[in-house]
Amino acid sequence: MNKKYVVRVTKDERKQLEELVSKGKTAAYKIKHANILLMVDADGPNETDERTSKAFRCHLNTVCNVRRRFVEQGLEKALERKKRERPPRQPILDGKKQARLIALSCSEPPEGRSRWTLKLLANQLVVLLDVVESISDQTVRRALKKTN
Repeated sequence: MNKKYVVRVTKDERKQLEELVSKGKTAAYKIKHANILLMVDADGPNETDERTSKAFRCHLNTVCNVRRRFVEQGLEKALERKKRERPPRQPILDGKKQARLIALSCSEPPEGRSRWTLKLLANQLVVLLDVVESISDQTVRRALKKTN
């Protein structure tokens, strides 16, 4: 089978990978990625992706992705996980909305209250100011906790 990304590990890289695997003092995914690279090395065992994925009980795509990252980006990137481009959920409060929240919390509380509560702030943001569609008091708490 013709492989698109052929892994050729140098002697220094092999030594580094074997040291990483033998010590076992790092994250499990890094050890798995190091084992994958050692197993698919064209100058070493040169195992197939299918046998490698079965040997380390991971998905075939994991082996393919580690192989591709090693060839395109080098050893360090191949050992790491792929970084997310965007967070899984967009934040409810962006910069402007957070500034409105802080300004509101620093203002005078409503009549009959001695101070702002988290629920009052959340209610003001949703109902009166129409800053967000909905927000929980805990989201307000986290946003205010980030400021002094």
